[in-house]
Amino acid sequence: MAQILVRELDKGVVERLKKRAREDGRSLESEVRLILERAAHEPRVDMETARALVENVRKKFKGRSFPDSVELVREDRGR
Repeated sequence: MAQILVRELDKGVVERLKKRAREDGRSLESEVRLILERAAHEPRVDMETARALVENVRKKFKGRSFPDSVELVREDRGR
């Protein structure tokens, strides 16, 4: 297997990774390996694909009206 050495990581990043590993019951090395493996397998969306997705959503909801979200938030806060 290959190895990667990452230099000059922010101390806070390392601490958050350690906390995350501890919460998940893994070693820091296992946690970082899992994060990297997941990131490497996630499909990347290029801008052209992203724009097409946005356009499809716009077409799907064209002409529909939605309630003002500010009012919905205010109502929720009032509960």
